[in-house]
Amino acid sequence: MRAIQYDAPRSFSVVEIPAPTPGEGEVLVKIVMTGVCGTDRHLHEGEFGPRYPLTPGHEMVGEVVRLGAGVTTLVAGDRVVLDNSWSCGQCEPCRRHMGHYCEVWESRGINLPGGFAEYVAARETKCWVVNDIPVDTAVLAEPTACVVHGLDRLRMDVGSSVVVFGAGPTGLILTQLLRASGAFDVTVCGSTQFKLNMAEQLGATRTVTIDRADLAAAERSLRAAKPHGYDVVIDATGALSILGLAIPITRTGGTVLVYGMTNEADVWPVSPYDIFRRELTIMGSVSQVNCFDRAVLALRNGVVKGDGFITHRFGLEQYADALEASADSSCIKPVIEPAR
Repeated sequence: MRAIQYDAPRSFSVVEIPAPTPGEGEVLVKIVMTGVCGTDRHLHEGEFGPRYPLTPGHEMVGEVVRLGAGVTTLVAGDRVVLDNSWSCGQCEPCRRHMGHYCEVWESRGINLPGGFAEYVAARETKCWVVNDIPVDTAVLAEPTACVVHGLDRLRMDVGSSVVVFGAGPTGLILTQLLRASGAFDVTVCGSTQFKLNMAEQLGATRTVTIDRADLAAAERSLRAAKPHGYDVVIDATGALSILGLAIPITRTGGTVLVYGMTNEADVWPVSPYDIFRRELTIMGSVSQVNCFDRAVLALRNGVVKGDGFITHRFGLEQYADALEASADSSCIKPVIEPAR
C-alpha cells in the first residue's frame, strides 16, 4: 500500500509498504478520508512526540474491509471513524481518569501508523460506525471529541459569555458546542471574513475581525462589548500574540482555556499578581479520552454541523500541498483522500 512516511522531522516521502494484517480483535480499514490539522504541522517539525518511522494522520474515516479473529460488532462494509488513542487503564494517570497521559499511551498518527495511508489496522473497540453520517461530516469526529474534552475541562456555567480566538475548524466546532452547552454569548475572533460569516451561521452571537498588525483595535472592540470582561476566553490559534489578549479581557473570577497548540519553545509572559488579585483560572486542554461517543452523537444529531468545512482535497502525493494549505487563511479544513 501507499503511505506517507517520515524518517525524521521535515523528512517524508510516499512509500510502498505492506498493508497491515488485522490481529485478534482488530479490523482492517481502508481509509476514505483523513483530515489535516495543525497538529500535523507540529509533527512535521518534530514536535508533540513523534516516533519514527511515522505515518501521520489522526482524523480518520474508512471502510472495514477485513475482520480479525473475535470481532463481533463490525461487519465488512461498515463505514467507521477511528478513535486514534489507546491507554492501558492500569497506570497511575489512567486510574485518575486521565488516560491521555497514560504511561504507555499510543496514538495513531503520532507514535503508531496513522491515516495518511491506504489502510490501517485498528482495534474493534476504537471504531465507531457512521454509516448514516456523510463522510465530509464524519471526518470531524476526532476534532469534535477533542472539543468535548475541552468543555469537560471547563465545566462552564450556563449563561456564560465566551470569547473564542480562532475561526478555523476548532473554533467553528467550539462555537457550536459552546452554544449547545449553555453559553448565552459567544464572540468569535478571526482574521478571515468568510470564516467569521460561517461562525455567525453556526451560532456565534458576535464576531470580531482581528488584524494581527493592530491587536489593540480588537481588544478595544472586545472591551466595548463587555466592559467587565468575559467569563471564559479560549485561544484556539496557538499564537502567542493572540494569547496576549486573553487575560486582559477575562473578567474577575474568569477562566482562560489554552486550547491551541503553540510551538514547544514558546513562553507566554503572564503576571502572577494579576492572576492572584483577580482570582483567574488558566487551564489547558489536550487531546481527548472517552469522548468519541459524544462526538459521534453530536455529528449524527446535527449539534455539530460540518457543511462547508472541507475546502481543500488532496491525494497522498500532494501531502506537502495539504500541509501548506492547513496554514493558509483561505482554507478551513484540508483532507487527504488516498484514492484521489
